[in-house]
Amino acid sequence: MLDVEKSVLYVAFGSLAEITIDQFRELAMGLENSGVHFLWVMRIPFEDEFLNEFEERVKGRGVLVKNQWVDQVEILRHGSVSGLMSHCGWNSVLESICESVPLLGFPITADQYWNARMVEDYYGVGVKVLTDTGSVRGFFSSECIANKVKELMNVECVKGKEIRENVKKLKGRGAAARSAMEEGGSSWDALDMFIDQLIFGKKKK
Repeated sequence: MLDVEKSVLYVAFGSLAEITIDQFRELAMGLENSGVHFLWVMRIPFEDEFLNEFEERVKGRGVLVKNQWVDQVEILRHGSVSGLMSHCGWNSVLESICESVPLLGFPITADQYWNARMVEDYYGVGVKVLTDTGSVRGFFSSECIANKVKELMNVECVKGKEIRENVKKLKGRGAAARSAMEEGGSSWDALDMFIDQLIFGKKKK
């Protein structure tokens, strides 16, 4: 982990989300051009000179963790982390809110598009990457990615300040969200009921 107090962007897209090679390269260039410190936990979709050259160029302010499992919650709790760039899977959204870390939504599929909108437009605890046409669905350019990264990580700009104030307001709710994911919590019970329906074809009593 980079030892830079409250200035590191943690980048992770879960274990299932698939990113195309072209989008992967745009993402890498966007992070590079943003100028921020970052920790990127990645599943590598390819291995070629681009990735090697990218890693060399960002050495000193960017750390790449390749094809390894990490404890995301522990990373979010680290004092250097000031933002999470995520596919906005619901677990990642909850974990980020619970640890009061602002989000940068990079949706890829399923409910992630709605979650990314909710993060910015409803809760105001992050921003979402947009395509050149203003949509959350499609191909995200490196320029758009770099701009949104800087917007989230700049604690001096109006948007950055508002996001961090909103995250602090949700800090108390974070305890409720955390308890919902624990055994006996509402999220835990809902998942338990869903699994029972799949296996036994009936609701758990």
